[in-house]
Amino acid sequence: MVILGFMLNYMLRVNLTIAIVSMVIPSNSSSQHSHSNESALVLDECAARTTMMNDLTLIGDTRTSVVDVAVNRVNKTNNDTAFAPAFPQWFHKEERAQIKYPWNEYQVNLILGSFFWGYICTEIPGGRLAEVIGTRRVFGYSMLVSSFITLLTPLAANFGYTTVVILRVILGFMLGATWPAIQPMTARWIPPTERSKFVSNMMASSLGAAITMPICGFLIASLGWESVFYVTGVIGIIWSVAWFLLVFDSPSQHPRISVEERRYIEDSIGHLPVPWRSLITSGAVWAIVVTHACSVFGYFTVVNQLPTYMKYILHFNIKENGLLSSLPYLGKYIFAIVTSTLADYLRRTNKLSVTAIRKIFTTFAVLSPGFLMVVQAYYGCDRVASVTIFTIALTINGAVTAGYLGNGLDIAPNFSGTIFGIANTFSSMGGFLSSFMVGTITYKNQTYTQWTIIFWILAVTYFIGALTFAIFGTGELQKWNNPFNSSQKKKNEITVEDVESIPLKNKTIS
Repeated sequence: MVILGFMLNYMLRVNLTIAIVSMVIPSNSSSQHSHSNESALVLDECAARTTMMNDLTLIGDTRTSVVDVAVNRVNKTNNDTAFAPAFPQWFHKEERAQIKYPWNEYQVNLILGSFFWGYICTEIPGGRLAEVIGTRRVFGYSMLVSSFITLLTPLAANFGYTTVVILRVILGFMLGATWPAIQPMTARWIPPTERSKFVSNMMASSLGAAITMPICGFLIASLGWESVFYVTGVIGIIWSVAWFLLVFDSPSQHPRISVEERRYIEDSIGHLPVPWRSLITSGAVWAIVVTHACSVFGYFTVVNQLPTYMKYILHFNIKENGLLSSLPYLGKYIFAIVTSTLADYLRRTNKLSVTAIRKIFTTFAVLSPGFLMVVQAYYGCDRVASVTIFTIALTINGAVTAGYLGNGLDIAPNFSGTIFGIANTFSSMGGFLSSFMVGTITYKNQTYTQWTIIFWILAVTYFIGALTFAIFGTGELQKWNNPFNSSQKKKNEITVEDVESIPLKNKTIS
């Protein structure tokens, strides 16, 4: 249910990123009739870069201009995609005629970024609320309301982009509570040596995006962009009903759990007061916060902008766009499962310390995409190379599940929801800044040169995140994780039993 929940979580979030490509009249042109010529001219820089040497003789012999050659080459590329041999012939059909709105880049990115305005408001409250009343209600009701909101999106679009912005703010407000809310459930249900693997289930969000992108491409081409919101909204409602029937906050509340399983994993952490001063001044917490913000900034930029880049710079049609945009997310989920399983094995066999495991996987997962964004800045004109780079970058980033993503459960399992809420609050601000950045840089200037600026910004951001955790990150349990025990043992050092045990209602399991 957690896997399906996070898949649907991202379906409800990213359905707009692919649908909006077909919802909007391209602002590079004044009308749909002139769009093809304008698109070619927008792409002449990229086409000229990759073909000038090959066409130099032609230009010299026939007085053909560089722009003419570029336009001809772009038109040929549009009709003869580099991926054509791999896909059926129906990929060449464009989407059906449907209503489109005259929204420019600022307005489009305002819509995409507005999600984060609401998202940042419920990150910390969502994590803390789940610690107090349970994940079942917080996660379940957030998803249920979000599903109904999704159904209203086509109607909202008819009233203008401001109405869609308002709806997306509400959607973000509801979904903002979901990610930090899952952490307290993890602390109650999952043994420490299996937590990396369980946390990787959160990366089912990437699997959801991988499925959503191609499905939405087919729905748009066949039924129109409105169907994207109806289909994902209905699926979300069905899942929400199943969630309330099947999921419970702790083993003690589950009516069908065996006595043996309950005895093994039962953990009810109670309602401990949050040691805010210790938490906010903790270097270990801020290492998670900064790294998470940097990593998610890059991830959100790709999630929200990849369909746009593929349409305007690489010129894929909507079906190809949806399918190819899904590849990075599919790779990320698979790699998350593999690396988290490896991390749990290394921890279970004591081959590496928890700190070493978290630092190694975090550095690899965040630093590698940074280097690949530098490569993208130089080879982004090539369609095959560009798709390959994006896919590898997000695939490797899936290793964060074995790195910092579950680190809050290492350093303070009693307050893991609050820590994740703080981290996601800052990363959500980055999500809005990402949309604002892309909208500003590409406003009426959808060119490869402008996109290289974006790639360099992403590279620097990834580098900062990786270095921060490599220097300040830790996997050690923090003393302030149990305020009651800390106050009772002011003069004593924390014992091994304190570090290796999980507090329960009436007992501890070592």
